[in-house]
Amino acid sequence: MNVKIESSRIIKPFYEGPPPSTNTHISFNVFDNVTYDALMALIYAYRPPTPPTSTIEMGLRKTLAVYREWAGRIGRDENGSRAVFLNDEGVRFIEASVDATLDEVLPLKPSPSLLKLHPSMKDVVELIQVQVTRFTCGSVVVGFTGHHMIADGHAASNFFVAWGQACRGVEIIPLPLHDRAIFHPRNPPLIEFNHVGAEFMSKSLNKKEFIKLENSEKNIIVHKVHFTLEFLGKLKANASFLNGKTKTYSTFESLVAHLWRVITKSRELDGSQNTQIRISVDGRRRVVPRVPDEFFGNIVLWAFPTSKVRDLVNEPLHYATKIIHDAITKVDDKYFKSFIDFANHKVTEDLIPTADMKKDTLCPNLEVDSWLRFPFYDLDFGTGCPFVFMPSYYPTEGMMFLVPSFIGDGSIDAFIPLYQENLPTFKKICYSLDLKAK
Repeated sequence: MNVKIESSRIIKPFYEGPPPSTNTHISFNVFDNVTYDALMALIYAYRPPTPPTSTIEMGLRKTLAVYREWAGRIGRDENGSRAVFLNDEGVRFIEASVDATLDEVLPLKPSPSLLKLHPSMKDVVELIQVQVTRFTCGSVVVGFTGHHMIADGHAASNFFVAWGQACRGVEIIPLPLHDRAIFHPRNPPLIEFNHVGAEFMSKSLNKKEFIKLENSEKNIIVHKVHFTLEFLGKLKANASFLNGKTKTYSTFESLVAHLWRVITKSRELDGSQNTQIRISVDGRRRVVPRVPDEFFGNIVLWAFPTSKVRDLVNEPLHYATKIIHDAITKVDDKYFKSFIDFANHKVTEDLIPTADMKKDTLCPNLEVDSWLRFPFYDLDFGTGCPFVFMPSYYPTEGMMFLVPSFIGDGSIDAFIPLYQENLPTFKKICYSLDLKAK
């Protein structure tokens, strides 16, 4: 796929009234500071008829007038803390073309070629970058990169819906809640949980983790797996039944438990090792009083279900699902408030966030980024919703993405980065409900 860049420019918010001050800033809160300090990239594909690029661009400019953080820059406030400065310096907007039809390059696979469909994520000061790539058939691919410290998945999906509304000429609703200073520590603080080893780690331990493992030099393949609604139903039933008793777990918990077991077995790890999954937990519906859905920023912590390798692969699916369910349940209002108190009172210069996108491998652990509940498919520029939505190419072994299938029937696509030598075993057992038989 030969992508030709036609133009690259900075675009700024479009205000229908007097522009606001560009000398203000919003300080990051404890959740912003502990999340990934990195850009994330998404790919959208649309069949013709598609709107003109000018419509997409003007819609983005109007949305930036509402979501001003994206058009700003990250810097330091008067206290030396990180903040986003609302200076309206703008975002990068790229127009590109491919001398081929989209069908000629489909399916869009999680491979290095995807990196051509969105702007580079290296040495970037813009907090948003957009690339509109047109194909000879009239199809268009929109590649988006956005800084995670500005918005978590929930907040980003609200922005995408607003962008579509602006392109269609309808009112942007709901409006975002921009106040990031709504999370206050208690007086006196009450730290009930251990946050070192969860959200924070010591710098010295981080240096040890950056020593490359022997396997990290091997080829990593990002493998896409489609789980049908029928298979997910069987998986959920299997996970929820044990010794004649039924405890219903969610589809997400059942699928993640299944993938944890299958990937762990494919890695051929020592049975005495511990293996752990990092699972994002949205605090909007867990913190009391409830944080509004339109809150724009980050309010995510993580659950860390852990098991011995031998127990994980030898026990039934119910075992892994219960561990995941219990770990997620524990990240409740008390846990979020304990974290707020800890982050405000106990974080020293020796502690850094554990959230890190720079690692080559997570083995023997995993991370799952679930976009199953977010309305990413609702980005309608005026001619219909996308027929493809997917993450870009992230070759970090063990970092999974779960995305609703474009079929729209409740099926799920999973993007699984694995070492090439482990992939044959994974393919053999990824649809098996009985690992002992394999």
